[in-house]
Amino acid sequence: MTNRFIDKSNLPSRHVTEGPERAPHRSYLYAMGLSDQEIHQPLIGVATCWNEAAPCNISLNRQAQAVKMGVKAAEGTPREFTTITVTDGIAMGHEGMRSSLASREAIADTVELTMRGHCYDAIVGLAGCDKSLPGMMMAMVRLNTPSVFIYGGSILPGRLNGKDVVVQDVFEAVGKHQAGEMSDEELEILERVACPSAGACGGQYTANTMACVSEAIGLALMNSSGAPAPYESRDQYGEASGRAVMNLIAKNIRARDIVTKESLINAARVVACTGGSTNAGLHLPAIAHEAGIDFDLFDVCDIFRDTPYFVNLKPGGEYVAKDLYDAGGVPVVLRELQKAGLIYEDCMTASGETIGEELNKITREVDGKVIHSVATPISKTGGVVGLSGNLAPDGAIVKVAGMSEEEQVFSGPANVFECEEDAFAAVQNREYKEGEVLVIRNEGPAGGPGMREMLATTAALSGQGMGKKVALITDGRFSGATRGFCVGHVGPEAAHCGPIALVKNGDIITLNAVSGEISIDVSDEELEARKADWKGPRDTIYASGALYKFAKLVGSTRLGAVTHPGAKVERHIYMDL
Repeated sequence: MTNRFIDKSNLPSRHVTEGPERAPHRSYLYAMGLSDQEIHQPLIGVATCWNEAAPCNISLNRQAQAVKMGVKAAEGTPREFTTITVTDGIAMGHEGMRSSLASREAIADTVELTMRGHCYDAIVGLAGCDKSLPGMMMAMVRLNTPSVFIYGGSILPGRLNGKDVVVQDVFEAVGKHQAGEMSDEELEILERVACPSAGACGGQYTANTMACVSEAIGLALMNSSGAPAPYESRDQYGEASGRAVMNLIAKNIRARDIVTKESLINAARVVACTGGSTNAGLHLPAIAHEAGIDFDLFDVCDIFRDTPYFVNLKPGGEYVAKDLYDAGGVPVVLRELQKAGLIYEDCMTASGETIGEELNKITREVDGKVIHSVATPISKTGGVVGLSGNLAPDGAIVKVAGMSEEEQVFSGPANVFECEEDAFAAVQNREYKEGEVLVIRNEGPAGGPGMREMLATTAALSGQGMGKKVALITDGRFSGATRGFCVGHVGPEAAHCGPIALVKNGDIITLNAVSGEISIDVSDEELEARKADWKGPRDTIYASGALYKFAKLVGSTRLGAVTHPGAKVERHIYMDL
């Protein structure tokens, strides 16, 4: 068998496999059963976030084997490795949540270090839970190798009393139970049936949002994110992804040839039209940062505002990821955006063809239930919108999918909490009033540290039937599963003396998702006076370790909460060393 890649003079793995001086290195490879042919082929990193923490990640190890088969079939040599994952569903509502956003950086860093240390020539990355998807894509763009991303797939919905149920229902059931509307026995039954298989949370929460992004941005093969995790058919996408990365090497198509300003706009369109997670407003700028592209929260929100919302998915809508897949998946969604002239068609994809060429193969039409026509959308603007004003000069973000225009305007007195635990306790004890704006501060990337999600608190409010009767703002984050008028990413954060640090109980806060306003009825002079009296950031218990380092390095939420200067200042490209 002749190998078309026998000349490795332009591939990183030549530093490990070629020439007499690399005999010690090759001896390690022979020790693992590799043949001479396999050693002198391109070495492909097959990276997974497999672990036993949660169902989102449990099938990644099996799916990686299919990827390796595809690499081998295309005359490459796969080298499998794993990195960490912090699963938000497990970390939610306690101190563990501080590890979530920091894990995105750790995933990107560890994938980068593994690739660099072993001189792998390309990467196929598999991820299953929220931060692992952007973390894996960030590593690909940072390294600028030929790269293919593949999602592990969503969980199947549970079934109870003739209805589909998901983990969001369990979080909200905690509030109903606390309010006396659900018995211990009913809660126990729900928790046992809500998550019946492997896979990530089934609604259009962060994992499925970023999975849709992976296709729209071009790093994943078309339709590869759709099939639920338990489906054996996922192996076909894994095998195809392994073959695809070898094609990218042959054509020298790298991650930054795929991730451009235009492809980032395509990705933001898909987030908007599917009512995706507000966390995309954090992750898209972070991915852009790895490519040296200016694309911040305001850019993302401008696109959200100009994109119709036409895909009916939980939490704002009715359906789950499996339903979207059955209706034709992301390709049909992208095809609708294409019809409206909202897609940059010349963007390269992992298949080696442009997104326009890929979409021209799609013949399936919308079903009118899960995917509506772009001509008759659920609403004319995206399911996620940006806000700015004197309370958030660096912006904020809110998911409005499923909210009427009337519900998108709220004004009321502030009820201030210094951390999530205080707010959650107040909600449990009903120590708040209808019409208030609950303010949770000191939960930003640096101040938390870790920028926790507030799903436990927002789900408890929904469970008490108060989700539409109060609003909530924070310099932390909200889960993709959050419902109601919940504004996250308020920046600058309290730890950096943003205006949210200066709010006092009773201050009137106005939120208007229609006009994009988040303001406090306090004069500039009064805010300056309060700033002069500010005592500095709240002290935390994290004085060493990973979270300490994260808090010291992390930048503003508007720019993606990143921890290094990015591609704009880099002095080399890994592939060209």
